[in-house]
Amino acid sequence: MALFNKEPDKNVRATETPRPQQPATIITTAAQVVPERPVPPPSPAPQPSAAPPIQPRPNPVAAEARAYLDAGSKISGKLSFDGPIRIDGQVDGEITGKDSITIGESAVVTAQIKAASIVVAGKVSGDITAIQRIEIRPSAKVMGNLTSPVLVVHEGALFEGHCSMQPEAARDSKVTVFPKEERLAQAGGQKQA
Repeated sequence: MALFNKEPDKNVRATETPRPQQPATIITTAAQVVPERPVPPPSPAPQPSAAPPIQPRPNPVAAEARAYLDAGSKISGKLSFDGPIRIDGQVDGEITGKDSITIGESAVVTAQIKAASIVVAGKVSGDITAIQRIEIRPSAKVMGNLTSPVLVVHEGALFEGHCSMQPEAARDSKVTVFPKEERLAQAGGQKQA
């Protein structure tokens, strides 16, 4: 071991002078690909957000509807709803709601309808009873009896039937009938005064 020895060691490699590097050219063919350096995996392309579902034309009266029967639906039987509903399909039977019911322009309903308020823009065959109000739009065709304290019929609407604008409580209230003798006594007492 010759650390401080002036004689060159036989095992030491001769130092080479660095040569200037020329730019490397890479030749590729269709069958051979020579990468220069590792290529990171491609980052996933941003996914386009899903398109929102097509919504029916906004209706200010039914904007708060929690239930919706589309134009392609056909239902037969008794329907009962706690919240507001919009119907654009076909219904045969009976519809009862605690809130508002909107019958859309494309709806064909053959049923008795009872709810707090009812808006009709389609075709209804059957009696309609509302606790608060019934509105019949210009595109509506209603064949049946209506009962509601407030009734709105727009120009152009078709309505065929009877209408009663008494609240349901007034129609169902009991009438007290006095016996004939009491009525005569009351009538006689009024004449004397």
